[in-house]
Amino acid sequence: MSILLGTVFAHYDAAERIIKRYDLTGAGATAVRSLFSSTEGTSATFGIVGVVFLMISVLSFTRAAQRLFEQAWELKPLSVRNTRNGSWWILAFGGYAVVIALLSALPGGYALDLVALVSKAVVTAAFLVLSGWILSAKRIGWPALLPFGVTGAALTAAYSVGATLYLPHLFNSSATRYGVVGAVFAMISALFAVMLALVASAALGREVRDELSRIRDGRRPGDREVRRQWANVVEQTRSRWRTAREEISHHQIKGSDR
Repeated sequence: MSILLGTVFAHYDAAERIIKRYDLTGAGATAVRSLFSSTEGTSATFGIVGVVFLMISVLSFTRAAQRLFEQAWELKPLSVRNTRNGSWWILAFGGYAVVIALLSALPGGYALDLVALVSKAVVTAAFLVLSGWILSAKRIGWPALLPFGVTGAALTAAYSVGATLYLPHLFNSSATRYGVVGAVFAMISALFAVMLALVASAALGREVRDELSRIRDGRRPGDREVRRQWANVVEQTRSRWRTAREEISHHQIKGSDR
């Protein structure tokens, strides 16, 4: 979104927005400015072609987000047939970005920061619910999306706090080690964390909604089934922990060999 706005609007400085948002200094700020700086002598035709390809990428992103809801709620894929709703969602995303930017621009202070954080969480929850409704072509109702919106807003707020503390260090260390491309690595890491939170929110939101429906209908699984599912969860967690430990040990051995 920052790249698109910087391309369309000459007075919008994407680099400064990122630097101000994450309070970047030193090598991190320099790398971001170099990454978003325009090349002298770039023709208007090249700029138009760039905008066209960027819009194609944006629409591709909307289809990826659309598949998230279709797979989480087990819906029939619509693919490019839902492009119109994807375009409306991009406009809604732009409005959401503007509102979040205005809330982030509020004066500092503990009380105001807390109010801004709560306000952002409420706006994010509403936007996530709207996103599921639009991208699913209205096949998922608002009540079914509420657990996803609440969970996503909570995880996004936690990520925002963590990103404010950690991303400046990540930008500076990556830029110092890899130069301008280090800023790209840092942005990819940040976006991956956001998408991971959204995927987890979608899965958890769907499960919470199903569980609430079962409670409302008076359906309850047997004790044996509950124990079996819990045993499966414990075993999967242990297996992933063992795999992670083996990978860490492997990387440590390779590092010591070097």
